Amino acid sequence: MVVGEMVQDVDLIVIGGGPGGYTAALRAAELGIKTTLVETADKLGGVCLRVGCIPSKALLHTAEIIAETKLAANFGLHFDKPKINLDELRKWKDSVTDKLAQGIASKCKSAGVDIVYGTALFQDSRNVRVDIAGESAIRFKFKHAILASGSRPVMLKTFDIGSSKVMDSSDALSIKDIPAKLLVIGGGYIGLEMGQVYAGLGSEITVVEMTDGLLPGVDRDLVRPLATHLTKIFKNIYLDTKVTKLEDTGKGVKVTLEGKDAPKDITVDKVLVSIGRKPNSNDMGLEKTQVQINEQGFVVIDEQCRTTDKRIFAIGDVSGQPQLAHRAIRQGQVAAEVIAGKKSVFDNRAIPAIVFTQPEIAWCGLTENEAKAQGREVATAKFPWSASGRAHTLGEPSGQTKILFDPETTQVLGVGLAGARAGELIAEAVLAIEMGAVLEDLAVTIHPHPTLSETINEAAHAALSRLERQKKSNELEKSSVK
Repeated sequence: MVVGEMVQDVDLIVIGGGPGGYTAALRAAELGIKTTLVETADKLGGVCLRVGCIPSKALLHTAEIIAETKLAANFGLHFDKPKINLDELRKWKDSVTDKLAQGIASKCKSAGVDIVYGTALFQDSRNVRVDIAGESAIRFKFKHAILASGSRPVMLKTFDIGSSKVMDSSDALSIKDIPAKLLVIGGGYIGLEMGQVYAGLGSEITVVEMTDGLLPGVDRDLVRPLATHLTKIFKNIYLDTKVTKLEDTGKGVKVTLEGKDAPKDITVDKVLVSIGRKPNSNDMGLEKTQVQINEQGFVVIDEQCRTTDKRIFAIGDVSGQPQLAHRAIRQGQVAAEVIAGKKSVFDNRAIPAIVFTQPEIAWCGLTENEAKAQGREVATAKFPWSASGRAHTLGEPSGQTKILFDPETTQVLGVGLAGARAGELIAEAVLAIEMGAVLEDLAVTIHPHPTLSETINEAAHAALSRLERQKKSNELEKSSVK
């Protein structure tokens, strides 16, 4: 035992105050479990609130406003070029995160959750020591623990050159300045979202992606409207290209490239490395427990979020893909309920994913790429937003709604959306998949007019009409044979 170490008995200790962690703590307290929540930062909310989902969306909103003023010229509305005050922008962004963090802390205190700000280290499968800056350590003897330690940006040694001119996503969100030329390494959702933020603020953006397309893994027809738009607002997009070297020259960063359509090297003012995230599963003493960690660094869990150590659960980014806050939130609820003795399981059929670019992309359930990989026969129905009155009134008719369904039962298997506010529309599709809805359920449900939500209804109608034509054609073919 460490000298001066205090010891406390708790029913549950939750390590990590992000969306999954604080949700688990609140649900556990609601179920009568004595709960302590440990957070390493000085405020709750985790990466999502402090340097992730929330601040990035706040900045994307500013970029969207700037883009809207330019688009308005097509309607006869002409605005002057915006004057950007970075101090005021940062202050507004920080005020958003601060208010939300205060709200989370207030909810936890009202629910009876004890909050401790410090660094947690497992001693064994029953004890966690929490080191508090400037104070004595506390050893918590727990009945159960929930690991919700999150993830952090990946930084390869090739890019880690010790220069402030090379940023990860957390650095980029601080908006210390607006570089004249910014290179984004990685064409995933983080890189493209932050690329749009800086493009809106005035940076010249170059994107380098090592695969043959942006947003690898996402259906190509959904990516197409975004890719087309990005070619207009980004200076260059180099696909099938690698960055082999970065060098801080003092005046900028010299970037060496390797790709058939890319130049040998370019010089930019700053570089944003956005090549993924890795779980925070190391340096936590987990090797002193029975928790198993796989080759990717993720903690292995079952459908109840239990690890291979019966007393310890894991949720959120540290427990595997997809690394999304809403997955963590649901897992937090499940873990707390299982600990309370309830029959709860993480068996959701669909986890929505959203790329908050302009235009947005959202999808849930089965994708065409996944169906092909599984060798599964599916049918698709698409409705182009060029036929949507609401999309035209918004000045953004380039998009589409796609439904994947079982050709025999017409059960909805997946939905994809590309276009303005797609992220706000996807929840209907998630509900449909969770309920086991069929095309007719979407087709006969009255959707308000004129809205973008109608495109889901229209896609379902299009599919049913096609199936009806096929049925009649088959009947005629059979009758002619007779």
